[in-house]
Amino acid sequence: MEKKSPEGFWASLLRKETWKAGKYILVFSLAFVYLIPIIVLIQTSFKTQVQIFTTTPTWFFMPTLENYRTVLLEQGFTRFMMNSLAVGLVSTFFTLLIGGFAAYALVRFKFMGRGTVSFGTLLLRMIPPAVLVVPIYVLWSHFGLADTRLGLIIVYIGLNLPFTIWVLISFISEIPIELEEAAVVDGCGPLKIFYRIILPLIKPGLAAASIFTFRIAWNEFIIALVLTNRITRTLPVATTIYLTDIGVQWGNITAMGTLIALPAFIFTFLAAKQLIAGLTAGAVKG
Repeated sequence: MEKKSPEGFWASLLRKETWKAGKYILVFSLAFVYLIPIIVLIQTSFKTQVQIFTTTPTWFFMPTLENYRTVLLEQGFTRFMMNSLAVGLVSTFFTLLIGGFAAYALVRFKFMGRGTVSFGTLLLRMIPPAVLVVPIYVLWSHFGLADTRLGLIIVYIGLNLPFTIWVLISFISEIPIELEEAAVVDGCGPLKIFYRIILPLIKPGLAAASIFTFRIAWNEFIIALVLTNRITRTLPVATTIYLTDIGVQWGNITAMGTLIALPAFIFTFLAAKQLIAGLTAGAVKG
């Protein structure tokens, strides 16, 4: 076997390290480009109205907390945040619960039209939510659910169920049926099997679905704008109060945007850790 010369070894190592450094530079460059809007959002939230409208953008300035004080103390921020939390958490919980049962039934139970139901749920997700706003508002007004948090929760559950079902179907399909058969021999019923065996093994899917569902419910604007009023509006809708007759209060809007983004980032971070843990703890050994 021909041995590499020292010059060839060092040249190969240099090419390998150069390629690795190039990949890191590219990744960090792309990350910085994607972070620019977030950086500008946070930076603007600490500026005064005069600093925001300067002809030349200012990157170094004396920060102020006046925008956050206005948002937190003067405009009912706590009520709007509780509305968003209630809608986001409740809709996420019931979406995962219903989606888990539906996915399990579609994978394990054989019935007529199972394939049609599966693809039908996916097709429903392709409908733009904005198209459904007017019909939903008319229907919800008839049932007394318009301008209520319950009505918005039901809409978000229906909106996020197709994605949740399809994510969980892929995870449940990977679970060996022998585990459930062994549980049946031990005397477990369907609900006990689902709780004791299926749920621990689909933690990655639940984490991914919870991230998606919560962020949709937390950040959604169009449906919440139509289906809520001054009392039940969520945080994204509450940003419209800073579009006044005398102008747009960009400092307050960016402060509100920063506060809206923070819980979603925290929830995503916590759920991502659970996702990684589920990939290892919920693995099935062959």
